[in-house]
Amino acid sequence: MRKSQFTDAQIVGVLQEVAAGASVGEVCRRRGISAKTYYRWKAHYGGLQVAETKRLKALEDENRRLKKLVADLSLDNAMLRDVVGRKW
Repeated sequence: MRKSQFTDAQIVGVLQEVAAGASVGEVCRRRGISAKTYYRWKAHYGGLQVAETKRLKALEDENRRLKKLVADLSLDNAMLRDVVGRKW
Protein backbone atom coordinates (compact mmCIF):
# COMPACT_ATOMS: atom_id res chain seq x y z
CA MET A 1 0.00 0.00 0.00
CA ARG A 2 1.25 3.47 -0.86
CA LYS A 3 2.33 5.71 2.01
CA SER A 4 0.31 8.90 2.43
CA GLN A 5 2.06 12.19 1.83
CA PHE A 6 0.09 13.67 4.74
CA THR A 7 0.95 13.03 8.38
CA ASP A 8 -1.68 12.21 10.98
CA ALA A 9 -1.39 15.73 12.39
CA GLN A 10 -2.04 17.26 8.96
CA ILE A 11 -5.07 15.02 8.39
CA VAL A 12 -6.53 15.97 11.78
CA GLY A 13 -5.80 19.62 10.96
CA VAL A 14 -7.78 19.38 7.72
CA LEU A 15 -10.72 17.80 9.53
CA GLN A 16 -10.61 20.48 12.23
CA GLU A 17 -10.55 23.26 9.62
CA VAL A 18 -13.79 22.01 8.12
CA ALA A 19 -15.28 21.50 11.58
CA ALA A 20 -14.42 25.12 12.39
CA GLY A 21 -16.63 26.30 9.55
CA ALA A 22 -14.59 26.30 6.35
CA SER A 23 -16.20 24.70 3.32
CA VAL A 24 -15.05 21.25 2.23
CA GLY A 25 -14.38 22.39 -1.33
CA GLU A 26 -12.22 25.32 -0.23
CA VAL A 27 -10.12 23.26 2.17
CA CYS A 28 -9.69 20.46 -0.36
CA ARG A 29 -8.58 22.88 -3.08
CA ARG A 30 -6.13 24.63 -0.75
CA ARG A 31 -4.61 21.36 0.50
CA GLY A 32 -4.60 19.66 -2.91
CA ILE A 33 -6.84 16.72 -2.04
CA SER A 34 -10.10 15.46 -3.49
CA ALA A 35 -13.42 15.58 -1.69
CA LYS A 36 -13.47 11.78 -1.72
CA THR A 37 -10.16 11.75 0.18
CA TYR A 38 -11.57 14.19 2.72
CA TYR A 39 -14.65 12.06 3.37
CA ARG A 40 -12.51 8.90 3.61
CA TRP A 41 -10.32 10.63 6.19
CA LYS A 42 -13.43 11.83 8.03
CA ALA A 43 -14.77 8.27 8.21
CA HIS A 44 -11.44 6.93 9.44
CA TYR A 45 -10.15 9.76 11.67
CA GLY A 46 -13.35 11.66 12.51
CA GLY A 47 -13.40 12.89 16.11
CA LEU A 48 -9.84 11.81 16.91
CA GLN A 49 -7.00 13.96 18.23
CA VAL A 50 -3.37 13.68 17.07
CA ALA A 51 -2.30 11.47 19.99
CA GLU A 52 -5.25 9.15 19.38
CA THR A 53 -4.36 8.79 15.70
CA LYS A 54 -0.81 7.76 16.62
CA ARG A 55 -2.23 5.13 18.99
CA LEU A 56 -4.62 3.96 16.25
CA LYS A 57 -1.73 3.56 13.79
CA ALA A 58 0.28 1.60 16.37
CA LEU A 59 -2.67 -0.71 17.02
CA GLU A 60 -3.22 -1.25 13.30
CA ASP A 61 0.45 -2.15 12.83
CA GLU A 62 0.36 -4.55 15.76
CA ASN A 63 -2.85 -6.12 14.43
CA ARG A 64 -1.27 -6.57 10.99
CA ARG A 65 1.79 -8.21 12.56
CA LEU A 66 -0.32 -10.56 14.70
CA LYS A 67 -2.50 -11.58 11.74
CA LYS A 68 0.62 -12.47 9.77
CA LEU A 69 1.92 -14.49 12.72
CA VAL A 70 -1.37 -16.41 13.02
CA ALA A 71 -1.38 -17.13 9.29
CA ASP A 72 2.18 -18.48 9.43
CA LEU A 73 1.42 -20.66 12.45
CA SER A 74 -1.77 -21.99 10.83
CA LEU A 75 0.20 -22.92 7.73
CA ASP A 76 2.83 -24.71 9.84
CA ASN A 77 0.09 -26.51 11.78
CA ALA A 78 -1.63 -27.70 8.59
CA MET A 79 1.68 -28.89 7.17
CA LEU A 80 2.50 -30.87 10.33
CA ARG A 81 -0.97 -32.44 10.41
CA ASP A 82 -0.51 -33.50 6.81
CA VAL A 83 2.85 -35.12 7.58
CA VAL A 84 1.55 -36.91 10.68
CA GLY A 85 -1.60 -38.07 8.93
CA ARG A 86 0.23 -39.86 6.11
CA LYS A 87 0.59 -43.63 6.18
CA TRP A 88 4.16 -44.81 5.84
